[in-house]
Amino acid sequence: MKLPILNTEKRKTGEKELPLQFQESYRPDLIKRACHALASVARQSYGAQPEAGMRHSTKVSKRRRDYKGCYGFGVSRVARKVLSKRGMRMFWVGAFSPQTRGGRRAHPPKSEKIFAQKINIQENRKAIRSALSATVNKDLVLLRGHKVPAEYPFILDSSSEQLIKTKDVENLLVKLGFADELERADKRKVRAGRGKTRGRKYQNKKSLLLVVSGNCPLIKAAENIPGIEVVQARAVNADLLAPGAQPGRATLCTDKALDLLEKEKLFI
Repeated sequence: MKLPILNTEKRKTGEKELPLQFQESYRPDLIKRACHALASVARQSYGAQPEAGMRHSTKVSKRRRDYKGCYGFGVSRVARKVLSKRGMRMFWVGAFSPQTRGGRRAHPPKSEKIFAQKINIQENRKAIRSALSATVNKDLVLLRGHKVPAEYPFILDSSSEQLIKTKDVENLLVKLGFADELERADKRKVRAGRGKTRGRKYQNKKSLLLVVSGNCPLIKAAENIPGIEVVQARAVNADLLAPGAQPGRATLCTDKALDLLEKEKLFI
């Protein structure tokens, strides 16, 4: 499959054959598995204090002949916490046992639990290749909600990697026909639920993914544009190509990035 190469002025400077990685069959099941594996690694562990609800004495005898026990008081024989004593009378509350009022949790979440899921290396590479092939399928890109120009898909000229200013990157994307896409990603949604009070009030949309050959000024220049992400060719993964395990993200690769994919046979 040949795609045109467009420079910063939207002029065609040539054509290029896509590498072997873009010829993989469409496998949404593998892409979903790879995305879930990445999300599980990033999940933060949580759990209760191991000694929560057990940091006090509950020494009340349950035996028949023991002095100052709870036998004969018509109460269930559960662990109790003595709050006050006066002669043979004691004021106590159920404690330590999970079934008592105010007691500890029976099976609280454990912080030592491992959430990370494993995925085979070849399976992960195949998922990345499948996600790459989905980025040049215009039907899948439109189905995902992106607003792309009529010329999509195409390849960016490597001169775009040297853009230094954010304003220049925005002007380039507008010239290439992504003005509606930038406007779509600029609108953010207020999250429903308790997450609003936990530091994640807004939900931002994913927009274009720019794949470059290596460390370049474009990475820093585009980081403040809403929804835009820039990644080096060696660091591409399934979650970047298919956010939310939904393939077909609008993606622009530079010709140098494609040369690197082909030369080093990445993800094969």
